[in-house]
Amino acid sequence: MHDIKTRSADNDEKVIEGYFAVFNEIYRVWDDVTESIAPGAFTDSLNGDIRALYNHNTDQILGRTSAGTLTLKQDEKGLWGQIKVNERDTEAVNVYERIARGDITGCSFGFDIESEEVRVNDDGSVHWTITKVNPLYEVSPCVFPAYEQTSVESRGKEARVIRKRELESWKIKTLEKLKKGADENA
Repeated sequence: MHDIKTRSADNDEKVIEGYFAVFNEIYRVWDDVTESIAPGAFTDSLNGDIRALYNHNTDQILGRTSAGTLTLKQDEKGLWGQIKVNERDTEAVNVYERIARGDITGCSFGFDIESEEVRVNDDGSVHWTITKVNPLYEVSPCVFPAYEQTSVESRGKEARVIRKRELESWKIKTLEKLKKGADENA
């Protein structure tokens, strides 16, 4: 999803780096619901104590901003990060080697949405644009990168409510037009 890779730094330190989120990339939440992240969405969320986890698992911490083992920055493409691998941690080295071999290529992140825009298209499909992420809890190299299930569940409820409101609005407008037409013909 976001092309993460490994390399040896100038001091032969192993690092994992890549984009944990990409701006304006369409993420399919499910069939007719999509989401994207607007440029600048991470502006206010990079000052916290953010962790790098493996597969969003809090038992497998790879780095942390407060420890100086995780660096994050936002650029024109998205949220880029670098994790300094603890070579005495066999789990971290295993993750590094899986990425180096190409078995793990994706990334994801854990977050709350502070602000977003919603668009309902003519075909009934829904698209959210996340305009502000805050807080950002963690970033993760992932085997199956995607938004967390709780985000998908809440999106499903929101999409149903939006569609219901759109249908109710359409019904009201249609009834008003029919009534106006009947009044004009009377």
